[in-house]
Amino acid sequence: MTDNVYFKLREFLDMFPLGYPETESGVEIEILKKLYTPEEAEIAINLSIRPEPANVIADRTGQPPAELEASLEAMAKKGLVFRSERQGNVLYNAVPFMIGLYEYSINKIDKELAALFRQYYDEAYQAEMGMSNIPGFKVTPIQEHIASDITLYPYHKVEEDIRSARVIGVANCVCRTEARLLGHGCDKPMETCLSFGTAAEYYIHSGLGREISADEAVQILKTADDAGLVHAGANAQHLSNICNCCPCCCASMKGIVEKGHDKQKYMNALFEPLVDEELCTACEQCVHRCPVGAINVDDIAEVDRSLCLGCGLCASGCDSEAITMTLRQDRQEPYKNARELFTDILKRKKEASA
Repeated sequence: MTDNVYFKLREFLDMFPLGYPETESGVEIEILKKLYTPEEAEIAINLSIRPEPANVIADRTGQPPAELEASLEAMAKKGLVFRSERQGNVLYNAVPFMIGLYEYSINKIDKELAALFRQYYDEAYQAEMGMSNIPGFKVTPIQEHIASDITLYPYHKVEEDIRSARVIGVANCVCRTEARLLGHGCDKPMETCLSFGTAAEYYIHSGLGREISADEAVQILKTADDAGLVHAGANAQHLSNICNCCPCCCASMKGIVEKGHDKQKYMNALFEPLVDEELCTACEQCVHRCPVGAINVDDIAEVDRSLCLGCGLCASGCDSEAITMTLRQDRQEPYKNARELFTDILKRKKEASA
């Protein structure tokens, strides 16, 4: 089996809404070689984006179903295949590079793989993430800092959303892990990547994360907030994950902070801060807490709406309680589910490249 299987796998992964574009350096092929054996790559090419039982996949690969299922189970634990269960049936499907192979590498990422990921981000993937101009993440502040006199949908209430989850998992942040391996990470908390429902079951079953209670998940969220991390989940009403992001390591936030890209390429701001002029003491704590430099202080704190993510870190760090969060009047509500989100991303990408 030659390197040709890895080129086929690259082409296959590039069909996802967040694809896997080719580079002149070929770094994307080096990543695949690091992640997959040739035999695993051949199996991955025969997967569908829709969950299927092993015997259906075996019809395409020509392998005995029991033998293939053993390989799929091993690949699932390596973060190369997504595994789920429905009505007692075990199902498998392909995973994209992001959210997928990158995040699922948390248990095996080393300095070499971290360097390859960083090179690929710089050469191709940052552009891929922002190509559609549809943010993949929505940002939600801690609920206690949201103004009490506004009507919220359930997906605006992050803590209540967490408590309604069927199962919850937590894993280390792969972005900060990568940065630390390369010698320039921050000191923010590591075990902060929350997953829910089917996504959580995958993390737990594969050993990529551990199961936690709703109380522990809410505490992780508040600890992350204290540390100045932005609470960003998939830009959909259904709760599947919450990444607690820092501007120095997060792939999306680096595009905003380091490259000066429009936030709308990566993050959907649903909220914005309101400053009470009488309570504001111009202490500038909000300036230090803002991860994207959206606040300036003269006599009072002033917010640049075009930059603001609506993360609420300014409100949670305001000792005088002069800042509360409210829904933006010009907000774009999240998609109903991830399928609608990714369908629109793929459509916009095709239009942009036409």
